[in-house]
Amino acid sequence: MKAVRLFAQLSAYYLIIAVLVYAALTLFPAARDYLPVGGVEELINQPQQAGANGLTGVQVQEAQQVNSLGDSLFWLSIAIIGAFLTALPVSWTYMSIRHGEEYDQSLISTIIILPLIVTGIVVIVQNSLALAFSLAGIAGAVRFKNSLKSSGDALFILLSVGIGLSAGIGAVELAVVMSVAFNYGFLALWFTEYGEREGMKRYMSDFEVDEGAAPPAVVPPVAAPPAGTPAE
Repeated sequence: MKAVRLFAQLSAYYLIIAVLVYAALTLFPAARDYLPVGGVEELINQPQQAGANGLTGVQVQEAQQVNSLGDSLFWLSIAIIGAFLTALPVSWTYMSIRHGEEYDQSLISTIIILPLIVTGIVVIVQNSLALAFSLAGIAGAVRFKNSLKSSGDALFILLSVGIGLSAGIGAVELAVVMSVAFNYGFLALWFTEYGEREGMKRYMSDFEVDEGAAPPAVVPPVAAPPAGTPAE
C-alpha cells in the first residue's frame, strides 16, 4: 500500500540521518560547538529574560567557537543543510497523500526551497527591528498571484516557514521534531481516513491505490471483415 511504503520511507530516512549525526558527533565531539543546535533552550528560557531584552529578546543561537568568517559560513551552511534535509521528507508526504486532481508541483518546490530562504532571512533580521520592518514592507510590495488550492496546502507552507525559522535561530533540533510530528501525523490521518465521509471532496488520495501509476494499456478491438469477404 502507498501508506505502508511512505511509512517505511520516512522511518528509514530519519533513522539514517540520526545514525549519521550520531556517528559524526562521536568521531568529532568538538564539532558540537560549531553546530546550529541548542536554540530551543534559549526559547524556553526566554520569558524569564523578556523584561530585560524587550522586543529584541529573540536572538540567534550562536556557536561557542564561531570567531571567524570560515566558522560563520560553516554554521550557516549546516543550518541551511539541516533545513533542507528536514523539509525534504515533507515533500514526500505531500506527493504521496495529495489527491491527483489538485496535485500542485510548484508547491513541492516551495516546501523544499522556502525553509532555506527563511533561514537566511532570520539571520539577517536578528535583533534589528528596522530590518524586520523593512523586510515586511518589501514582502508586502510583492504580489503573489498563485493561490493555494486547499487550506490543507497552507499547513505545508506553514511548516516550511517554521523549519526555516528554527534553523535560522540555531534550533535545528526543533525543525526535526516538527518535521517528524507533521509527517507521521498526516500519515496517521491518511491511513485512518479520519473525518472522511462518502461523497465528500477528498483532500487526500486513496492510501491503497497509486493514482500516479500509468493506466493499463487498452488493446483496440479487431475490426470485423466486411460482408462478403472470404475468410483466410
